Amino acid sequence: MPPLASPVPTLASRNPATGETLGEVPLTSPEAIDAVVAGAAAVQPLWWALRSRDRARYMQRAAQAVIDEADELADLICAEQGRPRSEVELLEILPAIETLQWLAEAGPKILAGERAGIMRALRPLTRARWTYEPLGVVAVIGPATEPFSTPLGDVAVALMAGNAVVLKPSPQAALAGERIARVFARAGLPEGLLRLVHGEDDTGRALVDSRVAQVRFTGSYDAGRAVGEACARAVKRSVLELGGKDVALICADADVDRAVHGTVWAAFANAGQAGGSVERAVVLREVSERFLKGVIGAATALQVGDPRDPRTAIGPLLTAERHDRVRALVEEAVDAGATLHCGGPVEIAGRADGTFFAPAVLTGVTSEMRIAREELPGPVLVVTTVETEDDGIRVANDCGAGLGASVWTADRYKGARIARELHVGMVWMNDHLITRSAPQLPWGGVKGSGIGRARGAIALRTCAEPKVLTWSPPSPGAARPFWWFPYDAALERTARAISELRSVRDSDRERALRQGSGPMLAVARRVLRRR
Repeated sequence: MPPLASPVPTLASRNPATGETLGEVPLTSPEAIDAVVAGAAAVQPLWWALRSRDRARYMQRAAQAVIDEADELADLICAEQGRPRSEVELLEILPAIETLQWLAEAGPKILAGERAGIMRALRPLTRARWTYEPLGVVAVIGPATEPFSTPLGDVAVALMAGNAVVLKPSPQAALAGERIARVFARAGLPEGLLRLVHGEDDTGRALVDSRVAQVRFTGSYDAGRAVGEACARAVKRSVLELGGKDVALICADADVDRAVHGTVWAAFANAGQAGGSVERAVVLREVSERFLKGVIGAATALQVGDPRDPRTAIGPLLTAERHDRVRALVEEAVDAGATLHCGGPVEIAGRADGTFFAPAVLTGVTSEMRIAREELPGPVLVVTTVETEDDGIRVANDCGAGLGASVWTADRYKGARIARELHVGMVWMNDHLITRSAPQLPWGGVKGSGIGRARGAIALRTCAEPKVLTWSPPSPGAARPFWWFPYDAALERTARAISELRSVRDSDRERALRQGSGPMLAVARRVLRRR
């Protein structure tokens, strides 16, 4: 009897709210990654041969697939993330549809390239343009939270630019990753163009080290730094979307009620785990008491519990490790003198091992505390009172990350002035955008919040290589370029005269005509004789 085949290792997906196993996916060993990338590379030239408007049709069909499967997708993401279904519908499903439809509409025009005007004095008959060509195979490494719309957007951008893609979802979002692949399969994407791999850190490292042309990574700062270093050593492109300790700056003239509710939503949606979640509120003294009272009241009113309940606002944190980290940072801050006004670990009936954490509001946090400097993947808001707007800007900028910020003010021009002084990649006035629901706009930060941008025309173009094309007439009647050999004094003086003719000074142009006319005629006669 032949020996039994060894079972294929699998990765289990679990519901963080209940602990139940939702499904299993096959693990991809690090040793298999090179073959996966090579397989995708073999299909990519056929995809690139399509016109961009033909690839756009696949994006539109993928959007329709999301619409058709919206109920199933919402149920799955709600279960795998422990996230309220309303948030899944608004912050995962809708942004995915919008991204795909925008790419279908705007993508061909963005990738069309442009004509380039060049200096006619040197090249009177040459035509020039530049176009975009794909990079080859793009690796997309998805985040643990926001597991559908964010990696789907990266996949779609890379595909629209003509690339093949290898997608590695987070181990905490394996089933969401499977549904991304299914969406594009339903759209009729060529088989093998989008490939899915599952695994832990070793599989991710193997993918980064493979022969992919670009890595698009979304995740923590430490993991992103490792990806960036590996790509830099290999002289390989990378787009890194990392964490950010986003700040809300509330001015004295702000609509305090709007600022309270907007900040509470931005701080606690997705249990504070979203990219761009507000972690710090910097408030002017004149409105600090009203703001703090309002935030505490709104935070304590949020229901924590089963995400399947339509009334639930805060589900569990994704993993026990996140829960332990958030609890430790809060407790450490309180022990060091900070004041915890509300929130903390919550026990839910029937879930002894739960990872629920009620929205927490702290004051008295100093810059020396770890909670003020390190990533905080949970529903915690630190409120700081300042005396002046300049103080507020200084406190807001006193951070190693720089993803997004919001300015709450009744004065649009003041808000714009403050925005210019904030060291972040995105600023929203009287709102805080924590989702990628506007695919037309670049998404990304500065400092420790990453490199490059996701979404927008700039993201699409970074998935392609600009290529310059020029045309010079080859006919015998066309004069050859005058700067070709041989060199002589007349050529030297002609070059100087051309430079001086471009001067803004009349005296320079007059000198060029006076001293350069003779040499230019001599060069012209020589060129015409030898054409």
